[in-house]
Amino acid sequence: MLADTSTLPANHLPADHPKVAFGKVGVLLVNLGTPDGTDYKSMRRYLAEFLSDKRVIEWSRLFWYPILYGIVLNKRPQKVGKAYQSIWNNELNESYLRTYTRNQGDLLGQALKDLPNVVVDWGMRYGTPSIAQRIDALKDQGCEKILLFPLYPQYAAATTATVNDKAFEHLMKQRWQPALRTVPPYHDDETYIDALANSVTSHLATLDWEPEKIIASFHGIPQSYFKKGDPYHCQCMKTGRLLRERLGLGKDRFLITFQSRFGPEEWLQPYTDKTVERLATEGVKRIAVMNPGFVSDCLETLEEIAEEAAESFHHNGGEKFSHIPCLNDSAEGMRVLEKVVRRELQGWV
Repeated sequence: MLADTSTLPANHLPADHPKVAFGKVGVLLVNLGTPDGTDYKSMRRYLAEFLSDKRVIEWSRLFWYPILYGIVLNKRPQKVGKAYQSIWNNELNESYLRTYTRNQGDLLGQALKDLPNVVVDWGMRYGTPSIAQRIDALKDQGCEKILLFPLYPQYAAATTATVNDKAFEHLMKQRWQPALRTVPPYHDDETYIDALANSVTSHLATLDWEPEKIIASFHGIPQSYFKKGDPYHCQCMKTGRLLRERLGLGKDRFLITFQSRFGPEEWLQPYTDKTVERLATEGVKRIAVMNPGFVSDCLETLEEIAEEAAESFHHNGGEKFSHIPCLNDSAEGMRVLEKVVRRELQGWV
């Protein structure tokens, strides 16, 4: 059994005592994840981990795995790889999700310099660096307590819960576990709503035209998940309502939609792609689309919205389309993350 070192200076430890780092508090930012490259092997490895998560695809494994390993993972890596190529950060040879998440970790560390015992790190639920790797790294630096921050303003079992699951799963293998806190959703936080509103007004100020409609597009989930009790839809709707009110817009000008559906199930509606197409065919000529549920721009925002949705809008008669960037590592976005972290660290620092 390890000796009690709480009252002993480091140089007064028993000679045979194992070297132990202690006295630090870790903050671990976790985003969804990213493939390491756009090649077939990298994409297949990433998609296999992502689509085999029981929180993401809740179908029976007996039904889903033959489809996943017999069809999806043989065809989808090429398609998704091409999509990633169109929005890849070629300068750093990585996805922008990795770029922004790393920057968020670095900037948050600088913002918390007044808390010298706090160590900030970042990881991914799928791909690298993994949650397990970064928890171990924080422990090695002496973090006896870790604040786990799934980077999702709105809670969903397929996002927030699976991050928490993976962290706890890793702790199950630890003899000496750090204390762990998880960050709750912040979908109605005033600083978050203000940051979103300011991002809209500042972006629209750069345009030489005014949108007739502003669409807030959230990632969707299957209707069946919602009916089982997932609070995600309600939290998205509240974020949208608060943002619309903050911007002083009517319901006819500010729309809430859901994107990125996958498979044959019915997902949360209205669908973003169908809404964009409908608006164009009905004679709406100018729209702007934002993604309040994404902390960082990624495939779903840069390719699915800024490229695909824009193309669909123009193809069906629309004239002006603009994608409003996510908060990313902007000063506004970092103020949100810092506020949430400082609040959740209370009692530990």
